Amino acid sequence: MNPKGKVKLLQGNEAAAEGALAAGCRFFGGYPITPSTEIAEILSEKLPQLGGKFVQMEDEIASIGAVIGASAAGVKAMTATSGPGFSLMQENLGYASMGEVPCVIVNVQRGGPSTGLPTKAHQADMMQARWGTHGDHSVIALCPFSVRECFDLTVEAFNLSEQYRLPVIVLLDEIVGHMREKIEIPAPSEIVLYERRKPDCPPSEYKHYGPGTSFFGPMASFGEGYRFVVEGLTHDEKGYATNRPDEIANKMQRLKEKIELNREKLIMIREEECAGAEILVFAYGSTARSALQAVRDARKEGIQVGFFRPLMVWPFPEEPLKKALCDARVVIVPELNQGQMRREVERMNQGHAKVIGIEQVNGEMMIPQRILDEIRAAQRSLPQG
Repeated sequence: MNPKGKVKLLQGNEAAAEGALAAGCRFFGGYPITPSTEIAEILSEKLPQLGGKFVQMEDEIASIGAVIGASAAGVKAMTATSGPGFSLMQENLGYASMGEVPCVIVNVQRGGPSTGLPTKAHQADMMQARWGTHGDHSVIALCPFSVRECFDLTVEAFNLSEQYRLPVIVLLDEIVGHMREKIEIPAPSEIVLYERRKPDCPPSEYKHYGPGTSFFGPMASFGEGYRFVVEGLTHDEKGYATNRPDEIANKMQRLKEKIELNREKLIMIREEECAGAEILVFAYGSTARSALQAVRDARKEGIQVGFFRPLMVWPFPEEPLKKALCDARVVIVPELNQGQMRREVERMNQGHAKVIGIEQVNGEMMIPQRILDEIRAAQRSLPQG
């Protein structure tokens, strides 16, 4: 890393790999899959140079298992994959959630279901990121729309994972992962990192899953003399499996409160001209790039239209979106799927405004003109005067 920062021409995948290294990632366990393979390729070269480890596992099930093991041993760890591999990881993602093990998963989305479109873009894993593994669980998922955000949000993913002790997902799509932009990689002194806190109590007093908000508290690693269990079964404060109703309820409440008690601190959005806008465009990932251009073009035509983009899609930005919807009479949701996030917008909207989805599933990038045409049509549909 250049101490003064460095300007580079990078792919989104390359920027995500650089962000992981800057965040202190020193273990990658993965299996090559298009369109995420560049992340593995870069880290296979650079991790050993930094004293880290790269392991190509036999499949994605083993990959996420290796990542969980490395993290439990005290190393910042990640994997990268795409739709089919992400599907295979779901059970172990649930295990990491129950065991409260920090780790980062970059999912560069492609067309599906099944093997689908390996080299084409979709945004169809949005709901899988939230609900892919069974049971009630907390989820944090970030969604970059530029190469620089691939760097920044990967760093943020590691920080959040360490702080909240859970898997954090970075949802690129193939377009963002493979496009190139000139970015300035910040100097190490400019990057804020959250480092895992170590316990200072005697081993006999240590509770790996302590009460209250101690998921911000110290976390021992394997081999440090502290006895605890990383258990997938519902467990007590030291990790031992339990069937006691009070301990079960406490554990499940703990997993929920990680997110619910900290929503205001977690939510990350970008807005443009939302106040007073009769038309609102909600977009994310690569589609948000086209949407932002369409909104700016529409504004030049005198149309009152605002732009709302979640950088963090899970937890969903409920309160900020409700506020943005106050003046809107039409909400347009363009996305490269069959309306996954449109349903979330409708849930927040509660019939206040008309919600229009622009759904595209042919693997191609959605162009600004298609969104602009929908904005114009929405404007014509509004009562005048």
